[in-house]
Amino acid sequence: MTILLIRAINLFFQVLIYLILARAILSWFVRSPYGNLYKFYNITIQLTEPILDPCRRILARFGFGGTIDFSPILAIIGLSIINGFIINILRVFLF
Repeated sequence: MTILLIRAINLFFQVLIYLILARAILSWFVRSPYGNLYKFYNITIQLTEPILDPCRRILARFGFGGTIDFSPILAIIGLSIINGFIINILRVFLF
């Protein structure tokens, strides 16, 4: 049961990281608001914007609000740290 919970949490964070990566890569290619690729890109924007917007505000506060968006990098690092922290806490308290 506990291993299933750990795997589910890990899978959740991995899906978020992959969605952020997909959004970053698709932002280079999607220019037309028509077609199936734009629909997928729009869905990834809706799913990842609550994570990336606070990262953008943090980076803007430190002067990194330029033409290159570093918020996906910060978000991936933050999600990886949070994932590891939650997994370690679960392992300590459940095992």
